[in-house]
Amino acid sequence: MMPLQTPPAAAAPAPAVPVRAQYGWGYSGAGGEGTGTLNLLMEPASGHLVAELHGLGERLLLLEGDRASGYRLQVPRQKVDQRAATLAELPLPFLPQVASVEALLRLLRDGEGPGVSILKKDALGPLKLHWQGRDPQGKDEQVWLSRKRWDGPK
Repeated sequence: MMPLQTPPAAAAPAPAVPVRAQYGWGYSGAGGEGTGTLNLLMEPASGHLVAELHGLGERLLLLEGDRASGYRLQVPRQKVDQRAATLAELPLPFLPQVASVEALLRLLRDGEGPGVSILKKDALGPLKLHWQGRDPQGKDEQVWLSRKRWDGPK
């Protein structure tokens, strides 16, 4: 009689570590130019995201939500207050369009994304990023991001 063997325990997935990041940003487009700060909290496992874009002494954009309940985008100056089930469904003014929190994380951590180029790197990854694309009206726009803080896994 063969002894019963217990199957090996499945490895538990690593706990999702939130990523907190802060970037200085610059923008140039048909709507003008500007600079400011972008603060991010990203939790890829749940799709949770909080993004605040500040400039000119005010909050220009607030994006928050998660994969389960959807996302809300507020841009007070443009009188935008939209909700959508996915990030891909929201127009992201001042930022490259991303389809998910994971895609945003790849853009910031690896410099991956359409129209994105890495201008400077360090041990954590892209230190300065540049994005060139078109706004919803088809006009050229550019965004520069300079990492100021990164708390989370590379």
